[in-house]
Amino acid sequence: MRDATLVTALGRDPENNDGIVNPPIQRASTILFPSVEALLSARPGPGVVNYGRYGTPTTFALEEAVAGLEGAGGAVALASGKAAIVATLLALLKAGDHILVADNVYHPTRQTVEGILARMGVSHDFFDPLDPEDVQAKLRPQTRMVYIESPGSLTFEVCDVPAIARIAHGHGALVVFDNTWGTPIFFKPYEHGVDATIHAATKYIGGHSDLMMGIVTSTPELHPRLRSGIQDLGMVSSPEDCWLALRGLRTLDVRLQRHMASGIEIARWLQARPEVSRVLHPALPDDPSHALWRRDFKGASGLFGIVLKRTSAAAVAAMLDGMSLFGMGWSWGGYESLLIPTFPQKSRSAAPWQAEGPCLRIHVGLEAVEDLIIDLEAGFERLQAAG
Repeated sequence: MRDATLVTALGRDPENNDGIVNPPIQRASTILFPSVEALLSARPGPGVVNYGRYGTPTTFALEEAVAGLEGAGGAVALASGKAAIVATLLALLKAGDHILVADNVYHPTRQTVEGILARMGVSHDFFDPLDPEDVQAKLRPQTRMVYIESPGSLTFEVCDVPAIARIAHGHGALVVFDNTWGTPIFFKPYEHGVDATIHAATKYIGGHSDLMMGIVTSTPELHPRLRSGIQDLGMVSSPEDCWLALRGLRTLDVRLQRHMASGIEIARWLQARPEVSRVLHPALPDDPSHALWRRDFKGASGLFGIVLKRTSAAAVAAMLDGMSLFGMGWSWGGYESLLIPTFPQKSRSAAPWQAEGPCLRIHVGLEAVEDLIIDLEAGFERLQAAG
């Protein structure tokens, strides 16, 4: 079945649920067993109701749906995207290991690598996301993982994932991929050599800006190890949140199609604005990452970047403070549009970020494109007046 069908079909079983279309919310902590044998034989695992912390049927329905949609061997739901990052790294790495990380990753990922992992004795290096050979050059005998986010959620470079995976696997290292931007609809990581993926399901899977959720998926071979390690950390997600994520999943395909179409239309409009130096969107034909994006991705979400021409911070603030439809907030992937200033140069080391002027990140929501353009036009007028 195609993805548009899978998002409506996976993770639900009306025939065994009194005909109810959606799985119900099943809360639980204590699970009762009818015998000593049943009590001792119920080992925690996918689909096994053992104790509430290991999941309920609501949890398993979401995990089954996301794993099936992404083509994974299994999935684990967690309390947030950051929890998914931290739990995956702690489950798969130990003291003395070394990790290579793309230099364009989500800043909280960088904080985890430089903070928690460093304190527990895991060393790290960052690599140029556009240069697989930089991965090859920085491998150490202790390298156990290569961590990729593509496109990066501030600067939107696309990595050559298959090339990086070949290099990593040739060294015996795992490849972990943050697939929040592409989602299981627009990027199929297991077709490109990835071993595990991370999703901030807070974003597109939830889709309504009212949910904190992380999901980790992995290959069948890696899943038992990953699931066990994550469960040891106790970073569980509530059945209510899993139900909300399932509800968001049902409309994921149709929402993403709208986010993509509107985002590309506004990106092209921005390219023609005199205030804009360049637009950072891999779906645009003149973007440096376009060829890789076109080869590996099935679509583009509504998140991309803008580099303005040189102007003052006060002018940028005048533009953003007066926006009507574009809100300011540290997230994306919901139905509403967002526009915030970003500072990529503060979190780069292997491939320093160079920009002609201030950077903005835009998330194009589900509003009418014509209304969003009117809001942006007014914002640029404020920018020019203040600049």
